[in-house]
Amino acid sequence: MPSTHRYVADWNPEKFLNWADTIGDYCKTFITLLLAKRQHPEQSYKSCAGVLGLAKKVGNNRLDNACKRALDYERINYQSVKSILEKGLDAIQEETNTESNIPKHTNIRGGNYCK
Repeated sequence: MPSTHRYVADWNPEKFLNWADTIGDYCKTFITLLLAKRQHPEQSYKSCAGVLGLAKKVGNNRLDNACKRALDYERINYQSVKSILEKGLDAIQEETNTESNIPKHTNIRGGNYCK
């Protein structure tokens, strides 16, 4: 192997999973799915290194939040995480309002109407 490529010789799935574990649980789950996405894990190494390398630029907490958002969107690739970080979507909390905002009104029939 040429000297410029020897640094990838020690790359393996465990290395990336251990690295992701130091960042956070969502990041580790994201990297696990990214490695499983390809038939051969070696095809995902560059994407894994890219995602994990983003921690140097934005910090572990932001990267973990971005991985959580990408997992929620089911977008398991480098570009989705990068885009989430660039747009600042990792800092936005999604509303989990399960209550409907139906106004109280006399024309609205209740649940007993169709019995």
